[in-house]
Amino acid sequence: MLWIKAFHIVFVVCWFSGLFYLPRLFVYHSTSQDQISKDRFEIMERKLFWGITTPSAIATVFLGGWLLILNWDYFMAWWWMQAKLGLVALLITYHVYCWLYMKKLREDSKTETHVFFRIFNELPVFLLVGIVILIVVKPTL
Repeated sequence: MLWIKAFHIVFVVCWFSGLFYLPRLFVYHSTSQDQISKDRFEIMERKLFWGITTPSAIATVFLGGWLLILNWDYFMAWWWMQAKLGLVALLITYHVYCWLYMKKLREDSKTETHVFFRIFNELPVFLLVGIVILIVVKPTL
């Protein structure tokens, strides 16, 4: 079980690294003027999303689910685990939005400004803080 937990944590770190960097690429992509820069950002975004971020998300959810199943009665009896799973669901939603924005930028849809992407870039920090506090502190009501 400790091996599963260790690899779960490794993939969480990889997933978050992708979610922290991808929207930063969106900031630069949305302000780029020339086609060479836009093409470069499209390649970087695609490789980061499909090569690191998404595989890490899949591995995180798989290994986390495995840990959850191994101690289902214990974990599901606590409100903090249910809250953590809710934050993970929001994180998955954020991940999907990253994919949608990546597609819009590739199609050159200027629907969002660099300011929006700067704010969007900060959202996973709040999810990370909440998830870590819930899983480490296991607060009681």
